[in-house]
Amino acid sequence: MPATAHRRKSAPAMLRLGRLGRLGRFAVMGTVAALILIAGVWASWGSAQHVMLSKGREQGTMTVSGCEDGVCTGSYRPVSVGSTARGRVVLDQSVGVGEGETYTVVVKPGSLDVVRSGPAGFLYAWVPLGGALLLASVVVAGGLGLTRTGLALAGSGLALVTAAWVAL
Repeated sequence: MPATAHRRKSAPAMLRLGRLGRLGRFAVMGTVAALILIAGVWASWGSAQHVMLSKGREQGTMTVSGCEDGVCTGSYRPVSVGSTARGRVVLDQSVGVGEGETYTVVVKPGSLDVVRSGPAGFLYAWVPLGGALLLASVVVAGGLGLTRTGLALAGSGLALVTAAWVAL
């Protein structure tokens, strides 16, 4: 009899521990997913801010003269008022950049670095967020058990990365 009485008392305690375990897993996985998404936004914002908030910044076109070591260089011709021409500016090399091509760009303040503007530049700037959405979808669907939410995150990330690839 004492063994049965002991089991009856421990059953509610086990239920509470099970609930706390699920709650703890939910909190940890939710935190991991949130950190992945925050890192994706942080990585994207470095370039996206120049593309999205281009009013008042120097805007123009860049003609690529050469690419090596992950960067392309070329001449800059201003389009916006107050912008000055430059003989050499630097653009991070991406899949869609080729020698001899001309691209619309925005100059990063206080530097010779430029980022692509327009729809292609906007989408390319947010590619790190697309990757973060894909990664977070695995955590949300697998770790949290929220399959539909995970699929929505994966679909959004895939759509963003695909749209950037098509636009470039």
